[in-house]
Amino acid sequence: MDPIRVLVVDDSVVVRKIVTDVLSADPGIQVVGTAVNGKLALGKLEALKPDLVTMDIEMPEMNGIEAVRAIRAGRNRVPIVMFSTLTERGASATLDALSAGANDYVTKPANVGSVAQSMESVREQLIPKIKALTGRPVAGLPRPVAVPVAARPPAPRSAPHKAPAVLVIGSSTGGPEALAKVLPTLPAGLPVPVLLTQHMPPVFTRQFAQRLDRLCALRVVEAADGTPLLPGTVHLAPGDFHLTVRGTGRGATTVLSQGPPENFCRPAVDPLFRSAVAAYDGAVLAVVLTGMGADGRAGASAVRDAGGTVVVQDQATSVVWGMPGAVASAGLADEVLPLDRVAEAITRHLARAAPGTPPQPAPLTLATGARR
Repeated sequence: MDPIRVLVVDDSVVVRKIVTDVLSADPGIQVVGTAVNGKLALGKLEALKPDLVTMDIEMPEMNGIEAVRAIRAGRNRVPIVMFSTLTERGASATLDALSAGANDYVTKPANVGSVAQSMESVREQLIPKIKALTGRPVAGLPRPVAVPVAARPPAPRSAPHKAPAVLVIGSSTGGPEALAKVLPTLPAGLPVPVLLTQHMPPVFTRQFAQRLDRLCALRVVEAADGTPLLPGTVHLAPGDFHLTVRGTGRGATTVLSQGPPENFCRPAVDPLFRSAVAAYDGAVLAVVLTGMGADGRAGASAVRDAGGTVVVQDQATSVVWGMPGAVASAGLADEVLPLDRVAEAITRHLARAAPGTPPQPAPLTLATGARR
């Protein structure tokens, strides 16, 4: 297999050197060029035809957000990974870049004591994302799906199908834009509470919750510990905290914890899904959107075993068909749908939760398209 050809765009000599050295040390990656601003990157993009671009945000002449917009305006779909600072301003700019068409981001090393530590931070964050976005195997993760596959029909249920009393959603790579398409189309009068885990660091989750709240009829908040769960409110897991649910005599409440990472992640999707099953006696609608890895597969299994419903995004519309693909290929998805049909499926399933409406299992819908 040919190495992944990467163009590194950053105005800092030090950062370019660190990123280039880290990537060049991986036998599966070749740095084919560098650029000091977005304007120069546009010219090199055409000449070098890289498989992926790493893009700084703050640069002279043309910044990273402007460069992403220009690249996408030319209908070039090359994967772009942004380099961001872990600050309010950096988080806001990164979310702007994702809205403009960037695929993912990594945070720049901060408060590290040596170049070696900076290089290790970049290696741990950047290389798995480069490989996932280009359809290559990532150490410790399921092999990404690069060709069309048929999802397995859902396994027989071991418990009666239950009308959902809560909606739980998990997403990762590509998730911010997927969520920005799904959540705003849900009605303000949603009859159940919503809990959401998006793999994202601190600071970023607060900014992301505020952005979604501006876009949505639903109320969207960064989750706080011990909050009662009410219909029509979306609770987003804060960075570095697992979000789970606890059932109490007065109803369900949120729980935040810094327990060990699961599936290399904190927050992780599996703890949320498992806790919702326990708190709501299996009356759960679980949705898994685009993302690398397999976070959510074990939780989806728990949802279906308890009588809940699982909907996943299809391969063709996922940035990375890792998380939803893991659920679908395990036979745990009741529906496998393109992104533009996910909101309709959510409202359809939740309509069955209305008083006096008997729950009806949904027919399986299988995706057939290739990953973009």
